[in-house]
Amino acid sequence: MKFTLSWLKEHLDTDEPLEKLADKLTMIGLEVESIEDKAKALAPFSIARVISAEQHPNADRLRVCLVDTGSGAAPVQVVCGAPNARAGLVSVFSPPGTFIPGKNITLGVGTIRGVESRGMLCSAAELQLSEDHDGIMELPTDAPIGKGYAEWAGLGDPVLEINLTPNRQDCTGVHGIARDLSAADMGKFIDPGIRPVKGEFPCPVKVTVEDATLCPGFALRLVRGVKNGPSPEWLQKRLTSIGLRPINALVDITNFMTYDRARPLHVFDATKVTGNLTVRRAKEGESLLALDGRTYTLDPSICVISDEHGVESLAGIMGGETSGCDENTVDVLIESALWNEINIAQTGRKCGINSDARYRFERGVDPAFMVPGLELATKMVMELCGGTPSETVVVGNAFGDDRIIDFPLSEVKRLAGIEVPLVEMRRILGHLGFMVAGSGPVVKVAVPSWRTDVHGKADIVEEIVRIVGVDKVPMTPFERGEDARKPVLTTIQLRTRRAKRALAARGMVEAVTWSFISKPHAEMFGGGQAELVLANPIASDLSDMRPSLLPGLVAAAQANANRGCSDVALFEVGQVFKGDKPEDQFVAASGVRHGFASSKGMGRHWSGSAQTDALDAKADAFAVLAAAGALMQALQIVPGGASWLHPGRSGTIQIGPQNVLGYFGELHPRTLEALGADGPMVAFEVILDRIPDAKKKPTRAKPLLELSAFQPVSRDFAFIVDRAVKAGDIVRAAQGADKKLITDVTVFDVYEGKGIDPAKKSIAIAVTIQPREKTLTDQEIDAVAAKIVAEVIKKTGGTLRG
Repeated sequence: MKFTLSWLKEHLDTDEPLEKLADKLTMIGLEVESIEDKAKALAPFSIARVISAEQHPNADRLRVCLVDTGSGAAPVQVVCGAPNARAGLVSVFSPPGTFIPGKNITLGVGTIRGVESRGMLCSAAELQLSEDHDGIMELPTDAPIGKGYAEWAGLGDPVLEINLTPNRQDCTGVHGIARDLSAADMGKFIDPGIRPVKGEFPCPVKVTVEDATLCPGFALRLVRGVKNGPSPEWLQKRLTSIGLRPINALVDITNFMTYDRARPLHVFDATKVTGNLTVRRAKEGESLLALDGRTYTLDPSICVISDEHGVESLAGIMGGETSGCDENTVDVLIESALWNEINIAQTGRKCGINSDARYRFERGVDPAFMVPGLELATKMVMELCGGTPSETVVVGNAFGDDRIIDFPLSEVKRLAGIEVPLVEMRRILGHLGFMVAGSGPVVKVAVPSWRTDVHGKADIVEEIVRIVGVDKVPMTPFERGEDARKPVLTTIQLRTRRAKRALAARGMVEAVTWSFISKPHAEMFGGGQAELVLANPIASDLSDMRPSLLPGLVAAAQANANRGCSDVALFEVGQVFKGDKPEDQFVAASGVRHGFASSKGMGRHWSGSAQTDALDAKADAFAVLAAAGALMQALQIVPGGASWLHPGRSGTIQIGPQNVLGYFGELHPRTLEALGADGPMVAFEVILDRIPDAKKKPTRAKPLLELSAFQPVSRDFAFIVDRAVKAGDIVRAAQGADKKLITDVTVFDVYEGKGIDPAKKSIAIAVTIQPREKTLTDQEIDAVAAKIVAEVIKKTGGTLRG
């Protein structure tokens, strides 16, 4: 929300400095995001006259100008490339050392094609006053030479921009902002009454509302004999100061009302409206050419205003081009209505329109100001364009529901911890428009119509506290007691943090993707159930809650590849949805690698060893599980994975067949094709919620990360086993030989071929033996090795390879 200081002072009689007003706005919840003071920014720029403009000796498009800056000193030489630079021209001059906002540079003394230039003649674009950069500014010949340009042009009106929370629709108008500042002792609120404009004849256009839930109230008036043209200078400056483009007087009045009183209106050219108006749902297949030049296809979920010819306006969002007002408009229909907030938001998202009207209506405008807003707009139309008004047509309810809250005075102390006297409460609430009846301990508070966000006692406390000052709320420490504090973070929160750190440490980049995906993609990853379909999706391809993080990550990786960055490794930790019940929602850690983004090293390599493969995805998954506290010795790897993975290049991670923790491997070509991605691409997904909690009782094994003072010992073993035997079975058998001393078992070779029975294979493992209490002797090491061999032979039926 933007407004100027002078605009604010039309509603607030105040002498407070700008900085104090801005600080107070932030303190009462209307956070000031920026203050643009053009007078301060453009202070170094002055009005100057070009004495002469000669052709540059070394450039056809440059001129060497002598400029009278009005300082009384000798003329200044300036090299200028503007086509309109000429002798006698009055323009804007900037000396060396000036910051040029439109170019984001600080001007210095320069030499251009061998000729010195000691300043600059500026265009409007270089001063960020408009988009005009075709030539330097041309000022009236009687403009005072040497005077500051900003002062002469009247640019000394700072523009403030505030960031509003969605509940403060009343402050989407300058009038409401002034009311809040008045309550905060920043000045006196100026709120003159609005007198009704007497109608001279019955309005010939009737209004029918087919569905009152979409349009609770509708007011209309005809003004005949208007003369539409450019709006007056004061109104144009007011709109341009906040970034709006003046169009014509009738349209500018509606824009002014939107920002001044938070009351969006619409004007129809009455001669372009056929018959009466109907507020209804659009019919399937109807369309509208809107004022933004785009044609929108409508459906029955969209509320429209139509005449006997067809749709004339998207209700509460944007008018139609056909019935728009222009310089030929003579009779105008002014519409002021109330719209269903939810329907406005849904229509705006569906059509992709972010208008000023939608911004206000979807937050809820003041229902009691519907008719007064129409009266005020009519008065402005008559003042600026003339004309004769009709009587007002009002359909529906022109007032909101009365809201009276029983408010215990003790609530302020109970909820905010501060003592506020009843007199001060009455003053604050009265300035904000509330009415207070009674003297305690419980008073009745009537909520004003423009505060649609206030519904209960806590809301009243919030209003009092934000005006008194949040800084007045005392700091109260929590009583800790003698017992130790319980951990603040839950198990899943800790796992989430640790998983993110582990994957980032492996060179992967965190991504945040949509929680919604298309139905075909959801079905591919095990979702697509009816209960997971969104009732009001923000886009047609974001219709279902995601059953997996991988569709979003694959799309993000492909988007990078399309832009020339094919070597990417992305991960995300977030929620996935298997059903609509809380127990069907899980936190997953997922990742994808594409191109040469291997965990073995980024970038291309002559041997191709940096190409991603399924083992990279497996290592990523294991890193997550280890960081999240999974018991690594209990993990089982089963060949093959989910349907979206390549059946021969994937695996399933589980602790027994009933607890599948996740999958890893290369994505199936069919999956990549459906997702519109180029392969190969490897991926993993681990469900953090399914990791069993660590046992609290101590175990025989020492923590793997505990450092030992004794040198570890590594021994290699090769076993010949049946081809059906899994490498994981050998690893688990070796680990079980001596859980106290054996800390790591890894497979480093699998061999099938010459010298081995065709029905057999050789699997080699490396075993790390870590002494805990003393250095092991050769005999003790041999004894452990013998246990390993015996245990593997017993569990797998294999033999030690000679």
